[in-house]
Amino acid sequence: MQARTMVIAGLVGAASLVPAGAALAKDGDVEVERACSGPSTIELKLSPENGRLEVEVEVDRNRRGVAYNWSIWRGKARLAFGTRTTAGVSGSFEVRRVVNDRAGTDTLTAKATRKGGGETCTVTARI
Repeated sequence: MQARTMVIAGLVGAASLVPAGAALAKDGDVEVERACSGPSTIELKLSPENGRLEVEVEVDRNRRGVAYNWSIWRGKARLAFGTRTTAGVSGSFEVRRVVNDRAGTDTLTAKATRKGGGETCTVTARI
């Protein structure tokens, strides 16, 4: 009985080592989720892909039909941008791009702003 309690305590302690806002992902992937200034959340996932980086951005509003301007940045360089509208049962949208993987640590930022104002979302991840 005591050994099982120690194992459970060890697992709970190990789980606390995951940085706040970072999700566990498959080996080599990085996922970071943040709250937006309104009711939405934004998630950025970075994955190595054949010498490049797959970048996935998801904005979850839990309401269909809400339009956002989105962008992906590396420092001051805008890598991709567009407009998407939340859809489906989840009331979310997802954007996927593959970008160059630079030597060393890559820092990418995803931004989304609700069209018409009122809500902004920003998340940064490093891989």
